[in-house]
Amino acid sequence: MQEISDERLIALSADSNEPAERREQALGELFDRYRPKVALWCFRVARDREWSADLAQEVFLKALRSLPGFRGDARFSTWLFTIARNHCFNAIRARAARAEDSLEFLELADTGRRIDDELELENEIRQMRELLNNKLDETERKVMTLHFGEEMTLDSVTRMLGLTNTSGAKAYIVSARRKLQTAVTRTKTKTARPEGFR
Repeated sequence: MQEISDERLIALSADSNEPAERREQALGELFDRYRPKVALWCFRVARDREWSADLAQEVFLKALRSLPGFRGDARFSTWLFTIARNHCFNAIRARAARAEDSLEFLELADTGRRIDDELELENEIRQMRELLNNKLDETERKVMTLHFGEEMTLDSVTRMLGLTNTSGAKAYIVSARRKLQTAVTRTKTKTARPEGFR
């Protein structure tokens, strides 16, 4: 079936007069043509091999369920990559929202530290969460979470959030770091002053 067009494969897979085996074969050939490209695209967006494989699988399941509604207004490849783009970006946004809520990239690791060290570290993490929530605007928080928490590239973050400024996500990283540095410096200055000078 290698030489058959996408459109013909779609028609074959939907033709109830064709034997079930031939319909399944047509569908398999259609998806096999695009599986590597969709998997690569998901990986470029997600930057995580295991997660991108799951995303690609979900894209094909979604495409399979939606295939009866495919009218051929656009090429099959365009239709499929629209599903892939929307699904991946929605998944990343959802993951970023969950990470932002919990700021899970600041969670403690099991390092075998002494309990007083752990408590001090927990306190520092709590303070950092408060700084992120109180000092940064929504876009800065999302950029920081996606870049540092989800380890997405700045280009991917820029595209995903639709940032149109010249420097993209990098500008928000610079701005967020400046705000956090200022806040940390002020906090240290306050704690370093003797009681009578506050």
